[in-house]
Amino acid sequence: MPQRRNAIKDLHQNRARHMHNLDIKTDLKKTAKSFVTTAKTDPNKAKEILKALYKKIDKAAKRHVLHKNTAARRKSRFAKLLLSK
Repeated sequence: MPQRRNAIKDLHQNRARHMHNLDIKTDLKKTAKSFVTTAKTDPNKAKEILKALYKKIDKAAKRHVLHKNTAARRKSRFAKLLLSK
């Protein structure tokens, strides 16, 4: 446990940031899972979910939760998944 006041504050900030980033990643995973399951059955509805998924991936990359290349790779793979069905 940190002793100095600034170290305590840093620990508090790091925990808050971690929880915020975790919320973003969890939401992203839920949307991705719904897209994958929908892409197998209903391609038209999957296109709408893909738009929302792209938006969430871009926002996560903008906020540095995901690296920009990771975001681009995931978007590419999801688009490829939709086209293959």
